[in-house]
Amino acid sequence: MRLGDIANADAIPFGKPLEGIRVLAAEQMQALPFATQLLARLGAEVVKVEHPVAGDSGRGALPAIEDPQGRRVGATFLRNNLNKRSIGIDLKHPRGRELFIALAGRFDVVGENFKAGTMDRLGIGYDVVSAAHPRVVWVSVSGFGNIGDSPYRDWPAYAMVPEAMSGIYDFACPPGESPRVTPVGALGDISSALFAVIGILAALRHRDATGLGQRVDVAMFDSMIAMTDVVTNFWSLGRRDGLLDGVMTAFRASDGWFAVQCVREHQFEALAELVGHPEWVGDERLAARRDWMARTEDIVRPAVEAWASGRTRVEVCDALGRAGIPSGPCFTAPEVIADEHVERRNMLVEMERPDGVDEPVLVPGNPVKMSRVAEGPETRVPWVGEHTDEVLRSELGLNDRELDTLRAEHVIA
Repeated sequence: MRLGDIANADAIPFGKPLEGIRVLAAEQMQALPFATQLLARLGAEVVKVEHPVAGDSGRGALPAIEDPQGRRVGATFLRNNLNKRSIGIDLKHPRGRELFIALAGRFDVVGENFKAGTMDRLGIGYDVVSAAHPRVVWVSVSGFGNIGDSPYRDWPAYAMVPEAMSGIYDFACPPGESPRVTPVGALGDISSALFAVIGILAALRHRDATGLGQRVDVAMFDSMIAMTDVVTNFWSLGRRDGLLDGVMTAFRASDGWFAVQCVREHQFEALAELVGHPEWVGDERLAARRDWMARTEDIVRPAVEAWASGRTRVEVCDALGRAGIPSGPCFTAPEVIADEHVERRNMLVEMERPDGVDEPVLVPGNPVKMSRVAEGPETRVPWVGEHTDEVLRSELGLNDRELDTLRAEHVIA
């Protein structure tokens, strides 16, 4: 799907569910920008507040492209900022803080994902903004939260920090090996973003009933505790050795790897029959689910891979699926990009590059599919401060002379 395209066009007359909701986001990197991009895809208007020179720190990520002015636009920024406008304001400048507080009253939601306490230190935190604009829904996403007194409150946190602290790295680490850091991309960021979206929608609904906004506080560490529930839950149920119940691993087929999750007796019986070893049923060495895991390498793997060696991953998974055994091919990036499901579900959006490179940037599409909501059209990510004058004129009524003065004082981009 390309920028500007529309899927499910017959749903256009119904509009989008968040049309009329306005979001002002002092955001960076991914944890909040993913959330606001999702809100924008559902119809909200999002204005992004960035540093007037450096912009969102996600612009500095690698790999990167160059914008029309030759400035770096990094991968983290490119993934999380479709459908937004950008204004460049120096929030450390007194006049910049005044602009931010004035703008906040024009929006339904104000969001920020700086380290806990940063907005308060700048004089533009929740207490200040809510006192001036009590209907505003304020959302904070940080490593360890703004509400309460976490011992880690002052720690900076990218996704890997709460991921590591959730226990999942240790839980999934083979004995004698070091933990694998960031095994699934920005799980800590995106899970936090999704909880932020839920909190925002709930707070807006609560405002409909009460007339008042409130603070939504999402800690990335909290989000990861929820996402990695097996760590604490299994420990509380007496699991200490790290073994799981069932066959949960990857096997090799003729053209690569496929993953299998076989965790019920009827599934194991079906697997045994499918790979030509019905004698596994009744074998004392494979009597319990934990035995299937413990004996995967010496009994199960040789048989499964011998059966799969003459088949492709897709053929193997099709056969397993028909037998009621969940499995999936371990795709490479080019295979994901070319996959028919991905194309039909519009799960990759192409953004043309402005720096002369023909191959487009690929951004994940919206996984929330709705029968009466059209997907798209999407707009490209904004350049730093691209909409500063437009927004300040329309929202605060500033004229050219005032804008020129603010620019001369380095308050705005």
